[in-house]
Amino acid sequence: MNILPKIDIHVHAVPYGFLNRPSGETYATPQQLRVIYDRYNIERGNLLPDGICPACADDVCSMREAYEMVRDYPETLGWWFCSIQPRMGSNLPDTDLSYYLLQYKAHGARGVGEITENMPFDDPHMLNLFHHCEKCDMPVLFHIGASGGGDYGIIDDPGLPRLEKVLGMFPRLKFLGHSQKFWAEIGVCDPKERGSYPTGKVISGRVPELMRKYPNLYGDLSAGSGYNALARDPEFAYTFLEEFRDRLFFGTDICAPSNIASDMLKLSAFLDDAMTRGKISYAAYEKISRGNALELLERT
Repeated sequence: MNILPKIDIHVHAVPYGFLNRPSGETYATPQQLRVIYDRYNIERGNLLPDGICPACADDVCSMREAYEMVRDYPETLGWWFCSIQPRMGSNLPDTDLSYYLLQYKAHGARGVGEITENMPFDDPHMLNLFHHCEKCDMPVLFHIGASGGGDYGIIDDPGLPRLEKVLGMFPRLKFLGHSQKFWAEIGVCDPKERGSYPTGKVISGRVPELMRKYPNLYGDLSAGSGYNALARDPEFAYTFLEEFRDRLFFGTDICAPSNIASDMLKLSAFLDDAMTRGKISYAAYEKISRGNALELLERT
């Protein structure tokens, strides 16, 4: 069976280097991204503009720049999500955010994310954002932050009770989960390990439980957190990938050119190996590698 080129649900880029991040690098440009993609058999990516949330902004990719990069580099960046601040407009929890979302959608945005706002999932401003995303049929890709704040990402507690609350409140809204605090809970997790990369065998935890209960919860397997969730216990991973094959997405979370050597890029080979050794079905492999992303991103 054929090894498939991947579709990347989660990537960051800027049109050109402008502001150095604390690492000394700029975000990757589309040209630098193409080099990385070619090495790891990745066809195209879904661009997530970075920098809207002040808590995680090193450099800012505007919505205009995101739109233009997708327009100018379609062989590398096939789609984009918009970013929208929950306080946008009037800083009120009843602002008509559909007014902005529908304009971004008219310019080709296929969803909203990566949401990194450091507010609880059930903050009135966040509930208003989710309401309008559901109303406008704009899936959301979220990053979970620490429960005590002092971090970036939507705030939730161990066990993800606030996420569960909004999953039930907005059943027609697709939520794509991401970050250490999300993927650590693929298994039973010591709260002290939520912000890191747990090791060892997985005892099925809250993420599988929530995915079974809420069909609107999806998994973004990007970054070290997504790869570690699978690689720490491959046998559990194969079962997980097969069970939720309709709701999992290959991703990278590339930010900088140096990410070409990052462990998170081992996910492509992990999926290839699982398929060629018969650990997962070809149907699951195809859906996770590209089929689910194409269904989400190219829907009319």
